[in-house]
Amino acid sequence: MERSRRSTRMSTPSTQKAPAAHFRSADERSLDELLELQRAAFLRDGIPDAATRIDRINRLSALLLDNAEEIAEALDADFGTRPRDLSIATDVAGCMIDLAHQRKHVAQWMRTEKVAKSMAVAGFSQRIRHDPLGVVGIMGPWNFPLQLTVVPAGSAFAAGNRVMMRPSSVTARTTAVLAKHAPDYFSLEEFAVLTGAHGSGSDFAKLKVDHMFFTGSPGVGASVATEAGRNLVPVTLELGGKNPVVIDIDADIEDAAKRLADARMVNSGQVCLCPDYAFVPEAHLQRFTDLIVARWRQNYPSILHNEQFTSTVNEKNYTRIVDLIDDAVSLGATKRQVVPPGEKLPDADARKIPPTVLTGVKAGMKIEEDEVFGPVLTLYPYRDLSEAVDHINGHGHPLTIYWFGPDNERYEALQRSTRSGSVNGNDFALNLLSAELPFGGVGGSGMGSYHGKFGFATFSHARAVTHSRMPISFGQLMSAPFTSMDSRSTNLQLSMWKWITRRATRKNR
Repeated sequence: MERSRRSTRMSTPSTQKAPAAHFRSADERSLDELLELQRAAFLRDGIPDAATRIDRINRLSALLLDNAEEIAEALDADFGTRPRDLSIATDVAGCMIDLAHQRKHVAQWMRTEKVAKSMAVAGFSQRIRHDPLGVVGIMGPWNFPLQLTVVPAGSAFAAGNRVMMRPSSVTARTTAVLAKHAPDYFSLEEFAVLTGAHGSGSDFAKLKVDHMFFTGSPGVGASVATEAGRNLVPVTLELGGKNPVVIDIDADIEDAAKRLADARMVNSGQVCLCPDYAFVPEAHLQRFTDLIVARWRQNYPSILHNEQFTSTVNEKNYTRIVDLIDDAVSLGATKRQVVPPGEKLPDADARKIPPTVLTGVKAGMKIEEDEVFGPVLTLYPYRDLSEAVDHINGHGHPLTIYWFGPDNERYEALQRSTRSGSVNGNDFALNLLSAELPFGGVGGSGMGSYHGKFGFATFSHARAVTHSRMPISFGQLMSAPFTSMDSRSTNLQLSMWKWITRRATRKNR
């Protein structure tokens, strides 16, 4: 096999190209042809060993690292304005934590596990294989178009699968860069990056892959699940939701305000983990609002021509966010915006919306129900933690809940009384910093999880394998004719389990 000149710059010496005959653009084949190509290769080659899986993870890493600058330029063009440092940190370097973890542990995770070893003495062995599913389909969103597709792809490779990836059409330039360079690292039999040439996301969701992985909005996620369900394709859905924040009465108000202000403005709020609204102790609401606004003024002395301020990704989302603000204000909410001197914001041409705080938001306002996904933060006063808990539980389960304050009984009470994909204390998206933690939602914010071993498990099948050397046959014991000895044995089992259950019940009282 010919060694890849491009991939060897950033990958291990064992990283190699596939045969040149396989290096064709994915655009030259239909969705069904690509699926058949990958499925046939999976069946032909069998379950890959650890070295092959690690090599694929290395090549996936190299695909991003070798082309990082071009990727950052494409993301800037797709958004209108997006800081290079943000793009490199999230969509390139941000993928490496999990890819490195997969690389390090895959050989251990894929080993067959022996269970119930004591039964082997009687001639009955049990073990669990962790087998790949086959071909995995991955659909990604536009806000972090590479991180949210490449990381699950790495998990799928670790589990031994082939991957068909369909990034968002909204960030078409970024997808084009990935599709252009992917053949320098992968055969289409291993990894295919699909563009708008292959139709809509709905077309992709109809594929009879072995697992469909989707990250995006709840509405589209429901459609993907429906399409996949028609083919009995299992799905993992990583969705969004209105992420709440609770500021504890013992929190450092100044520090909490600064951290919350910064967290709300990551990617101009276009992050599924961004805080959406916050409950602030009633006595501190005015001061907290002032501190949020002051932090934004400090961070953004200019906005309109500031290349460090990420634009809203397209006109549709820009209009939606502005309408949410206007609707709330028209129904009685109070708006405070950070508009630098001499600038007129929001600006439709630049698609820039000033950082905005809303107070006085009430039921009936659209922003009460809709995920903002933009630079807008709603603040509510509260006197007792139960008020915040009741509000959170009155809405869909969020992807995460934020807490600012000590790790105290109230923090525990918040965890016990609510449901969410995760809970983060005193900082933004801490659950992303470790590959040892699962990432996923619950209810309306998603189903299933990935990252680290959880991603490996998502794209694997835990396959039970048994073998008997026992002198008796369970089939014979469970089929006619049944004898009086069989009845005595059955009655003995029934009596034994009644005694065990009564004993356990008394012990639990």
